[in-house]
Amino acid sequence: MNRPEAIPEVARRLERGVFRGISQDRMASMNRHAKQVVFFFAAILAMSLADRACAQSTEEQAVLAPIHAMFDGMSKRDAAAIKAHTLPGGTMVLMRDGKPAQMTFEAFAERVGKPGTTQIEERIHDPLVRIDNDLAVVWAPFEFLVDGKVDHCGTDLFNMVRVDGTWMIASVADTGTKACSKR
Repeated sequence: MNRPEAIPEVARRLERGVFRGISQDRMASMNRHAKQVVFFFAAILAMSLADRACAQSTEEQAVLAPIHAMFDGMSKRDAAAIKAHTLPGGTMVLMRDGKPAQMTFEAFAERVGKPGTTQIEERIHDPLVRIDNDLAVVWAPFEFLVDGKVDHCGTDLFNMVRVDGTWMIASVADTGTKACSKR
């Protein structure tokens, strides 16, 4: 039955429902069952792959926690909360229009922690986390919102260190652009 001329014969047999003594109803039932089995296993495979792609390990979550805490402090304009998870003496380098603006965490917290009328929020997504013992890096695209609208975006780079079992932000660098719709 590997010959090309045999294909029309198989098709005729399927149309008549006489394929090795199996009725047309039985063939339809088997076909439905086969489709259900394939769908079931495809769904399991898809969920498994999605879990692996989206899931972060407990250690990765621990590395990201101080970053989210700092962002929360920023949105509350709380200087103490901004500094709480940073290494004393740590610095930030904010790249704007190809020029670096460097400041300490203390200066950043003082600047962002001032009361204001605008609501600010920074969000990262799809973070790439790499950990080696007590050292980690986080590379993540970000969006900075002012009053709920994207003001600028770019990439954040966090250098993290574990001190006495607690992850701390040692330094931050970021890019920033107003051309966010192109990203």
